[in-house]
Amino acid sequence: MFCLADRALAQDPVKVAPKNYRVAFKNDRVRLLDVRVKPGEKVPLHSHPDYLTYAITAAKAKFTMADGTSKEISVKAGECRWTKGQAHAVENTGKTDIHVLDIEFK
Repeated sequence: MFCLADRALAQDPVKVAPKNYRVAFKNDRVRLLDVRVKPGEKVPLHSHPDYLTYAITAAKAKFTMADGTSKEISVKAGECRWTKGQAHAVENTGKTDIHVLDIEFK
């Protein structure tokens, strides 16, 4: 229940970080976000429903969850990852720009 409350308090990433998140496509079933984050840049707390991420570039990032816990992730270009809906903040901890596509399922 607390997880749902955290997600309800977090905002849409497009509203929180419009320079990082751009809606590339949406319909009644999915929304495709084009995501770009520069090295050292931080994206504030926001939330996603269940989503699939496709990495255009290799990336390293730190995800900080709404409860304050964090985890480091790294992906290779062309890699896909499934993530259950969650609220998190993101920091690009790598030396290159992050460029991923997030496919959110409604």
